[in-house]
Amino acid sequence: MMDHSIRSHSLQTSVVLHLLPGILTGLAYFALAPLVENHNYPTIMALMLAGIIALLPFELGYLYYQKYKNGKKLVGEIILYWKPLKIKQYLLYIFAVFMLSGFLFTILGFTSSYLSNLFSWIPSEMILHMGLNGEYPVSHLILTYGLFLIFGVIVLPLTEELYFRGYLLPRMPARLKGWSNITHSALFALYHTWTPWMFVIRTIGVLPLIYAVKRTQNLKVGIISHCLLNSIDFIVGFIFIMQLL
Repeated sequence: MMDHSIRSHSLQTSVVLHLLPGILTGLAYFALAPLVENHNYPTIMALMLAGIIALLPFELGYLYYQKYKNGKKLVGEIILYWKPLKIKQYLLYIFAVFMLSGFLFTILGFTSSYLSNLFSWIPSEMILHMGLNGEYPVSHLILTYGLFLIFGVIVLPLTEELYFRGYLLPRMPARLKGWSNITHSALFALYHTWTPWMFVIRTIGVLPLIYAVKRTQNLKVGIISHCLLNSIDFIVGFIFIMQLL
């Protein structure tokens, strides 16, 4: 059950807290992307660096700020949803989220292709890509995907789950009522300012994860699911690099 002592955010506060870290990370990414390309690295490297210098300090910093400001425990009072589950429940929900989200991202891929036309004005050196086109040195790809494994697969999604699902989701504005999940998902999609053409696919594709976390009241379901979904890009990149060695 939800702790009714948790105070809901106002709509304005919720929107700002959802979008501000994405705006800061996006600014860092778009500043770094041309520099990264000039040094012959794929732009996913720029996103990892932006995550390190902007996303992590803001999201973790804000959670700790709330902890000290309110004199509460970080886990359980600031970051919520820690209801224990049995192992078979973890396996069931994580498998369901992974399969359903993967399916939704696959069948809705056409929406990103369509919306990308609206952002054709973005310079090519700032477009996010994984570098799997044979144009980058193997040593640069190894470094990029090593960083991606640490931050893109583990640290950044873990941080996002603590901040978005553990802190923001249980404090969604009460006035939204039954619209809170879809609003949270849409704001989370907009937060990804570095890939705005993925708004539709992210809004719908992340819903299974959001519903699973709220239904189980367990943040670990979201953390593990998010990390597994992000690992797909790493696995594809790892296979590509192994073929070059």
